[in-house]
Amino acid sequence: MKMKRNTLLTTITLALLVVFLYWLSANRMQHGMLVSVLQKGVILALVAVSMNLLNGFTGLFSLGQAGFMSIGAYTTAILIIPVKSLDGVYYMNGVHPAIRVLKMMVADSPAFVQSVFPFVALLLGGLLAALIAAFVGVAVLRLKSDYLAIATLGLSEIVRAIFSSPQFDQITNGSYGLNKIPTFPVMAWGLIPSLVTPFIVVGLCVGFILLLINSSYGRAFKAIREDEIAAEAMGINLFKHKSMSFVVSSFFSAIAGGLLAMYMRSIEAKTFSISMTYDILLIVVIGGIGSVSGSILSAFLVTAAKEWWLRFFDQPLFFGTWQVPLFRTGFRMVIFSILLMVVVLVYRKGLMGSEEFSWDRIIGRFKRTKKSEGGAR
Repeated sequence: MKMKRNTLLTTITLALLVVFLYWLSANRMQHGMLVSVLQKGVILALVAVSMNLLNGFTGLFSLGQAGFMSIGAYTTAILIIPVKSLDGVYYMNGVHPAIRVLKMMVADSPAFVQSVFPFVALLLGGLLAALIAAFVGVAVLRLKSDYLAIATLGLSEIVRAIFSSPQFDQITNGSYGLNKIPTFPVMAWGLIPSLVTPFIVVGLCVGFILLLINSSYGRAFKAIREDEIAAEAMGINLFKHKSMSFVVSSFFSAIAGGLLAMYMRSIEAKTFSISMTYDILLIVVIGGIGSVSGSILSAFLVTAAKEWWLRFFDQPLFFGTWQVPLFRTGFRMVIFSILLMVVVLVYRKGLMGSEEFSWDRIIGRFKRTKKSEGGAR
C-alpha cells in the first residue's frame, strides 16, 4: 500500500510540474525572472549532483568541475553556432576551416539530423570531458584529500587558460569568447517547448546517476568513502571505481556546461573561474553531502536567493526623504553570506544531511504534528 501511495504521489507531483512548466512557457514574457532562475537552477542542480557523486558518495575531494563544465560548454557552443553566424563570432582571426566544413555539412543535412544535432553536441562535449578525465585520472587519482583538490583545481585553471590562449583563436575565439549560441532546442517536433528541454535533459542525467548510486558500483563507491583499506580488503578495485566515479562526474558536469552555454547564449573563459567551482561546492554542502535530493533542492534555493529574492538589497531604499543605509550595489551578497552562515549553523549536515527525499518521512512528520496538536487540546 505504501509503495502504491508513494508512486501515486510522485506521479501527481510530476504531472503538476509538467503542467506548470507548459503554463510558464506560454507566459514566459510575464515571468522572465522565474524562468531564468528555474533554468539556471536546474543546470546547477546537475553539476551539484555530479560533484556529489564524486565528493559525497565516493569521498574524493575534487574541485575541477568548472574545468569540465568549460569543456562541455565550448564543445557544445562551437558545434551548434549556426554557419551564417561564424564570421560575426570569429571576427578577429577567422574560424578554423575544419569547423566551417563541419557546420556546412550539418546545415545541408536533413531536418531530422539538424533537430537532434544540439543533443549530439551535448553528448560529444560530455564524451570529450570524460576522455580527458580518464587520462588525467591516471595521475591525479593517486592523490588524496587536499592534494587531490589542489590538483583538480589546477587542472580546471589549465583548461581555462588553454581555451583563452591566442593559439586557440580559430577554435575557441581566445579571450573574446563565443556568442550567438542558440538557446535550448525544442523536442518531439515542437511538442515539447524549449523551456522544458533542460528539465528533461537534467532529469534523464540525474536518473542515470541515481541508478548508478543504487547499483553495485554505487555500493562500492560508498565503501571507498567509508574506509578505503576495508574496501580494498573486500576485493574492491580502488583505482577502477575511483576512475569510474571521476569520469562519470566529469561527463555530467560537461553536459551541464553545454546546457549553461545554451542558457547564457555567450560564454568566455572567465565564466568558468574558480568562483564557479566554489559556488557548486556551496550548493553541495548546503544541500547535504551524500544527498542527491539535497543538492537539487539547494541548487534552486541558492540560485533564487542570489539572483532574485535578495535583489532589492542592491537598490536604494527610501522612507520619505530618508535613505536606508547600506542598501546599495553589492549589499545583496553580504545578506546572502549571512543567511548561509545561519543555515550552516542550524543545519550542520546540510538541509537534507545524507538522507533523500521520502514521502514516508513527510507523511510521518505530518501525522506526528497532528497528534501533538490533538494532545495539546
